[in-house]
Amino acid sequence: MQDDSAHTARRALETQLPDVHRRVSAIDVRKGVATVVLAPPEDAGGTDEAGVRTAVEAALLGVAGIERVRVIVESERQSAPAARRSEPAPFKPPAPVIIAVGSGKGGVGKSTIAANLAGACVRQGLRTGLVDADVFGPSAPRLFGLTDAPGLRKTDAGIEPLRAHGVKLVSTGFLVGEREPVVWRGPMVTGAIRQFLTEVNWDGGDGPLDVLIIDMPPGTGDAQLAIAQGVPISGAVIVSTPQTVALDDARKAMALFERTEIPVLGMIENMSFFLCPHCGEGSEIFGRGGARAEAGQMGIPFLGEIPLHPSLRVASDEGRLVALEDGPLAGAFERAASAMLETARTANRPAPEIVFED
Repeated sequence: MQDDSAHTARRALETQLPDVHRRVSAIDVRKGVATVVLAPPEDAGGTDEAGVRTAVEAALLGVAGIERVRVIVESERQSAPAARRSEPAPFKPPAPVIIAVGSGKGGVGKSTIAANLAGACVRQGLRTGLVDADVFGPSAPRLFGLTDAPGLRKTDAGIEPLRAHGVKLVSTGFLVGEREPVVWRGPMVTGAIRQFLTEVNWDGGDGPLDVLIIDMPPGTGDAQLAIAQGVPISGAVIVSTPQTVALDDARKAMALFERTEIPVLGMIENMSFFLCPHCGEGSEIFGRGGARAEAGQMGIPFLGEIPLHPSLRVASDEGRLVALEDGPLAGAFERAASAMLETARTANRPAPEIVFED
């Protein structure tokens, strides 16, 4: 209901106050209270902000279910002196193939899957980047062995990503200490995500990326919408463990992508079975096949199974990617990445044109 109310409120502003709608950073509607976050006006001196607030309140109080309106205006960012300002460069997508890896909930190994899918892409000779968009629980520094790495820096070319195992990556984990929590409000979170998506110098002198993997945060709120609307995503991969409780949240993640018109490329089942390191036998601890069955029911591809194995835990803790090593796990990630990339290349192909001969 909250998402529907926020959508209705946004449409009301778009229809009645199009100039103000362009400044909307976020809208949240909870228990009858609408909170609207506005970017600072382009002409701070010539804008009647009190009149803007009054107009927004009047527009939204006419929406069913909204009883009170709160308007927040973000502080103006510092910029270069007027004499040095220039027209912003046109937006350039960071990669031809941009894939969001989501789950709808935490605890299913989504970040480990995203990191190793990136490693599998590197193994195929692709220039690969990764955005760790899980702002409150960044895992990339640990997974890539960069817990002691220096923080991100910004140059004239943009934010400079760090590099490990052939993958270029950015993460809020590089901005705060290992034990320091990220205590940010919604606009700060969405602002950081937008910078990671649009202001990173992915080229770095060795050419543009071929693939960008986005490790999505859990849930279906403002942060997820900022990603879905921030770059032209080629498609999304849903990660789930086999049990029903995980699949329930995976369905919500799929619904988010469908609502934002992002094709779901398929599902990956993590912890599909326990692969014994001694005898090589598999044990279906969590009930194997749930994600495969869900993919079939939803009519989307099933991209593969990733077994539960001690070597995956050890490699992740030590900052290694098993996808770049040898063995059954590396093979599983290679197959999943190949299926993901093939589906992404065909997901947005235009329908064939029917030509009638005279």
